[in-house]
Amino acid sequence: MTTELSDKLSANPPLKSNIKPSLKSLLPFGVFLGLFLGTGIVLTLQGVEFAFYQLPASIAIIPAILLAIAMGRDTVNEKISQFIQGAGHQNIITMCIIYLLAGAFATVAKATGSVDASVQLGLSIFPDYLLLPGLFLVAAFLATAMGTSMGTIAAIAPIALGFVESSDISASVIAGCIISGAIFGDNLSIISDTTIASTRSQGAHMKDKFRVNFKFAVPAAIICLIIFAANGVTLDHQASQDLDIIGFLPYIVILALALSGMNVFMVLIIGIVLAAAIGMLNNGYHLASWVSDINKGFAGMQDIFILSLFIGGLSELIKRQGGLSALTASIERLTHKISPNNKKRAAGIGIASLAFSCNFFTANNTVSIIVTGETAKDLAQDGELSPAHSASLLDIFACINQGLLPYGAQALLLGATLKISPLEVVANAYYPMILLVVASFAFWRITKK
Repeated sequence: MTTELSDKLSANPPLKSNIKPSLKSLLPFGVFLGLFLGTGIVLTLQGVEFAFYQLPASIAIIPAILLAIAMGRDTVNEKISQFIQGAGHQNIITMCIIYLLAGAFATVAKATGSVDASVQLGLSIFPDYLLLPGLFLVAAFLATAMGTSMGTIAAIAPIALGFVESSDISASVIAGCIISGAIFGDNLSIISDTTIASTRSQGAHMKDKFRVNFKFAVPAAIICLIIFAANGVTLDHQASQDLDIIGFLPYIVILALALSGMNVFMVLIIGIVLAAAIGMLNNGYHLASWVSDINKGFAGMQDIFILSLFIGGLSELIKRQGGLSALTASIERLTHKISPNNKKRAAGIGIASLAFSCNFFTANNTVSIIVTGETAKDLAQDGELSPAHSASLLDIFACINQGLLPYGAQALLLGATLKISPLEVVANAYYPMILLVVASFAFWRITKK
């Protein structure tokens, strides 16, 4: 993204008023999390698959919005105006448009064979005795390029099932390898919804956030690769299709353009057009199919699009009622007790704790970043922590928690595909475990006085 546009979009001056802090004003957030989590627990006990996703977060938040409107002291018209102002914030709208374009690119790339070509090409590079590290790297690359851990898992899991069925290797080891790579790539991806949410909420440049994340994520990934390589697993595998090098091109192009600093909207539009053009030349992809797939990609982002608008509106209501200032003050007091003489370290601990704990209840790393973004920004400003570092901490610790949740979508999908318990999936998810230690230690060192 260009510097001028990024500076403009990241401008988000704090609300200047004499609002009295009120922890009671946070109750609507509690209602939202209670409905979302409570429904998931009940449905899990009833044996419903993907229980925590049966009640969409975009629906669970509606009672919370109504409660926030009822609790405010302003007139109903004023509170609705405040909600609309929050939902229509420049950062929220920017985030939503990028979601749509990212969804369209992922869908078109899948339909034109770019995803399958990337998987098969990646697997063909690695010898049999390095297949586990190879699976990790393939999952990591796809998640980085596609911007979604779920899409990566959906692409690779069926291939992994074939490995499990044709050998005596533990399915949980394969699952842990895939989810580790997917979380690594999703956390680093420039077009990931978590990256979009964290950078927009903190006013950070994507390139700066990527550099900070890279320093934390790569050492953890190297340790993870060593563990998988030391596993000693050898598998015979054979590519299920002829290698299609050109199908790999859209991912290379969007990564190169994004890292060069091109406007993220243009990066995604070019990716959508390029993937379609390659499909038309190679696979007989039709214009009508392209239009349909773009629409499907937009539709696939419906929930997170609506939720982002609603979260923006709800956050504005709670901010006006003193909830966010009270939460910030409470977390600041707690973190200063942990690190009383280091404001920067205290801010980092608070931001990481917010993202990690919120994701525990929502089982959705993007949701947790959106919910905690405003408070995290206040903590970062008070602790003189750079926007890139606060965005990185939000993204990292939300993703860490997401990779370890047995009721998270990633573990549920892998468990269902490989026919194992989600608990077995997360038991071998080494990367998020290692990242938790590495990121905590690295941040502690860089904030040492």
